[in-house]
Amino acid sequence: MLRLTELTWREARAAGADAIALLPIGSQEQHAAHLPMGTDTLLVTAVVDRAAELLAGDGPPVVRLPALPYGHSPHHLFAAAVSLSASTLGAVLADILRSLTESGFHRVMIVNGHGGNDEIMRLAVKEHALRAEGAFAACSYWSLGESLENPGHAGRYETSLMLAAHPDLVRTPVEPHRPAGAPPLFNAPPHPGLTAERHGEWARVGGMTDDPSTARPDPGELSTRATELARAIRAFAEATAPGAI
Repeated sequence: MLRLTELTWREARAAGADAIALLPIGSQEQHAAHLPMGTDTLLVTAVVDRAAELLAGDGPPVVRLPALPYGHSPHHLFAAAVSLSASTLGAVLADILRSLTESGFHRVMIVNGHGGNDEIMRLAVKEHALRAEGAFAACSYWSLGESLENPGHAGRYETSLMLAAHPDLVRTPVEPHRPAGAPPLFNAPPHPGLTAERHGEWARVGGMTDDPSTARPDPGELSTRATELARAIRAFAEATAPGAI
């Protein structure tokens, strides 16, 4: 894996001819009392780096950009967050995509670690493909493969991954958390495929979607996410190789 930060401009230009540029994006936002603000950024970076390791040797060349550590997190400002508006995040991603294209990269994949970024990231990729030559893709690291699990927020899933990737950053003991009342609409919509929100629910449930106290280190799930991302990168590389169209 090449890292853009460590390349000279000539090396970056040369790499752009064949390599896929990987841009991890995350957030800085509350993750309850036991996880750090940068959980989403840390996890997506871990998944991207492990996927790149799996591709080493026989996979397509990749250039990993520094992770974008800020995302669209206004729903976490009730506690603490550093949030970009949807228009600002869209503009930032548009500028990054344009910069990479003008710097010689023909293929770019954005890999997301925060739910609030998902629609904005996908729209940025679609709009850039209308303006620029090349192929562009986007995914959230938990959205790939057949065995999918809703990651929730600051609950068992994210806590299990953080215990595997960055155990020193998880504050223990992790206290049980079972918010009173009905599950929040944003995490349990009343009908499949429906997006539903209710004012004040993030604060009502304390910024968590489920109980994190049952979490255990889960390096297997972390490896699964990395493996699925590596497969997605390979598929994107094959579909966009010269002569593939």
